[in-house]
Formats: sequence, structure tokens, C-alpha cells
Amino acid sequence: MANRTELGKDDCVIDNAALLELGSRPQVLSIVLAGGEGKRLMPLTADRAKPAVPFGGPYRLIDFALSNLVNGGYRKIVVLTQYKSHSLDVHISRTWRLSTLLGSYVSSVPAQMRRGPEWFQGSADALFQNMNIIDDERPQYIFVFGADHIYRMDPRQMLDQHIRSGAGVTVAGLRVDRSEASAFGVIDREESGTQIKQFLEKPEDPPGLADDPNRVLASMGNYVFNTEVLVEALNADYQDSTSRRDMGGDIIPRLVGEGAAHVYDYTTNIVPGDEEDQRGYWRDVGTLDAFFDAHMDLVQPLPAFSLYNQQWPIFTMARSLPPAKLVRDGVRSPDVYNTTVSNGAILSGCTVYESVIAPNVRVARDATLEGTVLFDDVHVGAGAQIKNAIIDKGVNIPDGTRIGFDLEEDAARFTVSDGGIVAVPKRYKF
Repeated sequence: MANRTELGKDDCVIDNAALLELGSRPQVLSIVLAGGEGKRLMPLTADRAKPAVPFGGPYRLIDFALSNLVNGGYRKIVVLTQYKSHSLDVHISRTWRLSTLLGSYVSSVPAQMRRGPEWFQGSADALFQNMNIIDDERPQYIFVFGADHIYRMDPRQMLDQHIRSGAGVTVAGLRVDRSEASAFGVIDREESGTQIKQFLEKPEDPPGLADDPNRVLASMGNYVFNTEVLVEALNADYQDSTSRRDMGGDIIPRLVGEGAAHVYDYTTNIVPGDEEDQRGYWRDVGTLDAFFDAHMDLVQPLPAFSLYNQQWPIFTMARSLPPAKLVRDGVRSPDVYNTTVSNGAILSGCTVYESVIAPNVRVARDATLEGTVLFDDVHVGAGAQIKNAIIDKGVNIPDGTRIGFDLEEDAARFTVSDGGIVAVPKRYKF
């Protein structure tokens, strides 16, 4: 593997300014890292990879990263998987079928164990073990995106800045309050320009931005590399016995030290169809509380993140289901507001507000849902009361059941988050 640093020495070095001036279309490969276990999202990740977790009704988490790349015109995409990948592989194979006539593809790649019988040791190792994909495609640039965040982003704008700056790698950065910096990798950039001075891993007291001292730029985990820079960095990392094999913890600091790393301020990204107050939305949904909060963002009258932007759609697999239906049951009509209702759902004489209803859900008469996320094929019995809860697929909730009112009682059967969100596992039997 050591000679892989020779990849693209002649083919990948280009005149960046000339490329933009001539309007040439750069050759880009996109790699989506989708191998995480998602332990903090248990029980939703008990039998599926984190990127395969449903979100917002019909979607999966991975659909957001893939939609951003495809909408941006980058349609040669490999998805690196590892843990509990079956449902993710099935979703990709059934949903993400692009035109092979034009050389487009979204391909799921499981851990190949090319260095022997061992799993990926980190995100950098996942790329290193799949270097053959880069060899075969021989792109000029490589996007490396995470698979499990909620956001809209036009990656063309990030690549344009990357080319103009002459960077070896560009890191997408999100503006967050300094008080939140200890949860992120923080980027300290030059006061003028985009070059990164230092990369701080979860700092307690980071320097603020020159134009906004109370905020910092946090890494989003999305990168664009010159191919030869990424290949050389991965090879050097493999030779380093002290490395954790992590992109944010090892590869990016190495390139910062070499002066090759720049930052792209995500808040400057303009996505067609987004309103001004929706710009810069990004949510890491790695915990049950964050996952729940992101759903509540969807159902507000003026949502911070809108699923209805048809100029930059989020694509997913559409089940063959009839339209949603609201039914007057006896003398009672359904009372439903600030709620998204997916195809195939039937809500009968119930009260539902600030909730997300996935495909083929049934909610019976006199049931009340408040701040509830229901996955596919959930049935809620008559008179059931549920609040601040996430119900995974295929659960039949008996008549009169109460969830979310007595957290001590709920904790004896289900998972209860630090913020008091109750998560009921897939196909749980009452």
C-alpha cells in the first residue's frame, strides 16, 4: 500500500484558476461515511446503522447528505458502510438508482477488510481501506461527507471556494456559540482569508471569530480534498502508529500543520428555494434529545428546516401507499395541527399536535399525541395518550396506554433520554 502516494501525481494536479476560468467541469468523486454504530441513538440503532434511521416521516438520515450531493450535480457517490448495514444497503439499492448511461451511481460499499480480518479503525482508516475506489475513479477532487446530519447545502459553492483558494483540503465550518465549542472540533482561521491556523478538538475556551467574538467555527465533518493531498495524508497516517485513524482528529490537524487546510463558512451557502432565516440550518442528531428536537423543528408553522423546498428536494424511496386520511369517528372529528402526516396514514377522531406521522400509521379515536414521532406502520389504540416520545416501526400500542407521563414507569420498559424523551423499540410487544 505504501506506493499509493503515487496515485494521480500526473493526472490530478491541475491549474485551478484556469479550470474555473474555462468553465471546465472538474472530475469529482463523493465518499459518504456511513459506518457509525450510533450507540447514543439506542434503541433506534439496535438493528440498523445510524444513517438508516428514519427521519421526518418517509426519509432516512442518509437521504439528506445524498440529496445535497445529487442536487449539486455530483453523482458519482460511494457509501462506506460497516455496522448493521443491511437495511441501509437495501434502502440505497432500492432508492438511489441514478442513470448509468451518464456514468452516475450511488454504490454501497461494505467493509472489504483489504488489510486483513479487521473492521475500520476510524473514519480515516475507512478511506484508506477503500483506496482502490479512488484508484479506479481517478478524480481530481473528493468530497468526504458524513451520513447522519440534517441540513441543506449546495456543495458546488464549497468546491468553487476550494479551487480558488488553492487549498489541499477545505473543511465546512458551522458558526456556533463559544459556550457550545466543547462539543465540536473548532477551527481557528486567519483573520483575513480562509486558511486554518489551528484545529482545536473540543476546546473549553477557544478564540472567537474576528467578526463575531462570541461565536466559533465548528467542523461539520464535511470535507473536499485534492485527490493527491488526501491520498498522501492517508498513507502518512497509516505509517503513524500513534494515530487514531480519524479524519477530524488526525488527518485534518496534519494538513493544518502543513498549511494546506482552509475553511468554508457554511453560513455563506445559499441554497435555491430556502428562506433567509433557514440558511445555515444544521443538526447533529446523534442523541435521542437532538433527534427529537430536529423533528420538532419540522412541524413549526415557519419551520427552521422545511421539507417543502422543491427547488432543492430531499429524495427518498416512495412506498406505494394511498394519500393520508383524516376521519370523523362517530361524533368526533380529528383535531390535528402543527403536524406532518405521511402517505397511507389514517387519523380517526383523535388529537394530534406537534408530531411527525410516518407512512401507514393508524391513530384511533380519542387518542392524544403531543410532541410524538411515529415511525412506519405504528398503530395507536383508542384513548391512548403519548407525549414527548419516539415510537419505532411496527409497534401496536394498546387502547388506553399512557407513554411520557410517568418517566420512572417508562424507564422500566423503554429508553428514557436525559431530556425526558421516551423511545419505544421496533416491534415492541406490550
